[in-house]
Amino acid sequence: MIVERKHPDLKNKRLDLTKVNISGFNLYGADLKGFNFTGANLTGAFLLGADLTGAVLTGAYLSGAYLAGANLIGAYLTVANLTVAVLTGANLTGANLTQANLTGAYLTGADLTGANLTGADLTGADLTGANLTGAYCLKPPDWVTKVLLTEADLKGAILTGATMPDGSIHD
Repeated sequence: MIVERKHPDLKNKRLDLTKVNISGFNLYGADLKGFNFTGANLTGAFLLGADLTGAVLTGAYLSGAYLAGANLIGAYLTVANLTVAVLTGANLTGANLTQANLTGAYLTGADLTGANLTGADLTGADLTGANLTGAYCLKPPDWVTKVLLTEADLKGAILTGATMPDGSIHD
């Protein structure tokens, strides 16, 4: 008897993958809508074109992850580590990036419309052509780091309606 092994259908399953280690995994184009990756290690993961709509990535490690063209609409990326992550052309509309570390991240052409950047660190990030329409940074509590755009490249960025009180924009 021959048994055919099929990959499980994970579509619309909203799996809880809290603290899972899938660093370096190839999840090209994966449908991960609503998945819970709280505290998960996705360092260096390949998520090109993945759909992470509404996914919970609170405190997740995504350093060096490749998320070009990924759909992160309404995703929760609070306190996530996205250092040097590639988010070129990613859709982060309405994403919550409160206190996220985006140091050196590549956000070229990314859509951050309505994103919450309160306390996010964008030091050295490349935001060339990014859309920050309606993005906001409410004044954080005293213990929260301000939004940092030190050395960030904002050429061509759309900042219509963006509110970043107490932010820092230095060369």
